[in-house]
Amino acid sequence: MGFKPGEIDVPFDRSGMVIPSNTNFLDTWEAMEDLVTAGLVKAIGVSNFNHEQLERILTKPNLRVRPLTNQIECHPYLTQRNLISFCQSRDVSVIAYQPLGGSSGGVDLMDNPVIQTIARKHHKSPAQILIRFQIQRNVIVVPKSVNPKRILENIQVFDFELTEQDMNDLLRLNRNLRLTMFPTAENHKDYPFHIEF
Repeated sequence: MGFKPGEIDVPFDRSGMVIPSNTNFLDTWEAMEDLVTAGLVKAIGVSNFNHEQLERILTKPNLRVRPLTNQIECHPYLTQRNLISFCQSRDVSVIAYQPLGGSSGGVDLMDNPVIQTIARKHHKSPAQILIRFQIQRNVIVVPKSVNPKRILENIQVFDFELTEQDMNDLLRLNRNLRLTMFPTAENHKDYPFHIEF
């Protein structure tokens, strides 16, 4: 989503909604392709694109550089099965942000009994289960932590594997619960969350 250009990165109107730009994201994509051609960046991708938006890029006439990745919110309460399947079928990798969920609106994945049971079974933390869940779905994981102990724990996820039953139990937790909604941009013409995926 593009915002009105100016001195303020994200300008808001009097009602608290972002002021959009009229730029077509395909024009932005072409400018990003120019950066690859010029050797200034190696790869480019998108974030929070739904399948229709991503398809518009992938089918753009004279496409020079395909999106390498789509970075999306993804955790057991928002499994994004359809969008992940769509991306992977078109060779666009998926990066999960907020893979550990968060404590938004009283929702805390770490306290979920299913996740805790699986964690105890594997002698791992709930966070390690959530990271491993994404890895086994071929999803790149970007967990956020500033705690050195947790950072170390977050990378210790390659010495075990979740069973098919574990994976199915985690997938069944899906509520289509988006923790990051960007409500101040919901009137933007390119707001990505008005459709299922």
